[in-house]
Amino acid sequence: MSYKYSNILSYLCIRMDRKLLNIELGRVSAEQYRALPPSGMVLVLDNIRSAHNVGSAFRTADAFKADKVLLCGICATPPSAEIHKSGLGAELSVPWEYRQDTLSAVRDLKAEGYTLVSVEQTVNSVKLDKFTPEPGRRYALVFGNEVEGVRQDVVDESDFALEIPQWGTKHSLNVSVSVGVVLWHIVSKK
Repeated sequence: MSYKYSNILSYLCIRMDRKLLNIELGRVSAEQYRALPPSGMVLVLDNIRSAHNVGSAFRTADAFKADKVLLCGICATPPSAEIHKSGLGAELSVPWEYRQDTLSAVRDLKAEGYTLVSVEQTVNSVKLDKFTPEPGRRYALVFGNEVEGVRQDVVDESDFALEIPQWGTKHSLNVSVSVGVVLWHIVSKK
């Protein structure tokens, strides 16, 4: 055993609060991920202009076991260096589909039995901290463009809108942050 390797092992054995090594995390492979039971969550990205935001959404979708990501309109699609860089390859594990029109995509999801939820600030939006997902219900979560948000016709088609409560001076979060906040909330309440 080399001196360097011996020192690393000694350090790891002494530290009680050490970070876990990647091999200790017990993560599944992309094939195993696709074989897991469905979560009942689909992400719909409505005209997200940044491929980095799309990649981050893939990475978050992977972390919280979304069933699929629908990329709509101007969203970049894999293969893409920018998506791969921020998604760390999650576009290879999370199933995805491209649709030109967000409205037709969400109408199809509604016809398949999904509850359509726009993550948007609306007159009647439900504050995220007041929302508890219903067991067994499938949700299609729509996240909108970085500047314009979710298209109004898509909001109109939605069963309801979810709003992330905020107290600062800015009126919104980055879309990739919003994806993480909403998915964490839903998974933690199931």
